[in-house]
Amino acid sequence: MNTKKIVLISLFIALSAVLSNIKIFYSIAFDSMPAFLAAMMISPIAGGVVGALGHLLTALTSGFPFTVPVHLFIAIQMLVIVWIYGVLCKKLNQYIAMLVAIILNGPVATLLSGLLITFLNHSFSVKTVSSFFMLMVIPLTLASAVNIVLAFILQKVMKRANIKI
Repeated sequence: MNTKKIVLISLFIALSAVLSNIKIFYSIAFDSMPAFLAAMMISPIAGGVVGALGHLLTALTSGFPFTVPVHLFIAIQMLVIVWIYGVLCKKLNQYIAMLVAIILNGPVATLLSGLLITFLNHSFSVKTVSSFFMLMVIPLTLASAVNIVLAFILQKVMKRANIKI
């Protein structure tokens, strides 16, 4: 990795840190937009790293509402989801990548996080998972869509303006 890439990744992480303070709902924020943009413009793994660190920054500024272990798990989810998005953008189609990322970062991540929360609290029940899912799935899916669409639009604008990273 060269110096330019390290600086760019650092700038995307810094942007994610700033946007992590703009909360949409509870601990959901605009922190993942720079990650999705980095996945398209730098590399899928760079975007994944930005996504993981961005989530941890949002959780930190929210006081880790679901506990540190759960937020570490969500950070790993973000790394994987953003990486998948970046790979799909490069190898398949950006619109399919956006749809897959919204589904993974919305309903799928919400369900997996709800399962982990109930397992760690030793209160595992379908009702607990269902309650968490119903509370979080709509705001998280909408926030994911907004973050991903904004990243997609920014990438298109940067290409049209001939801004190369």
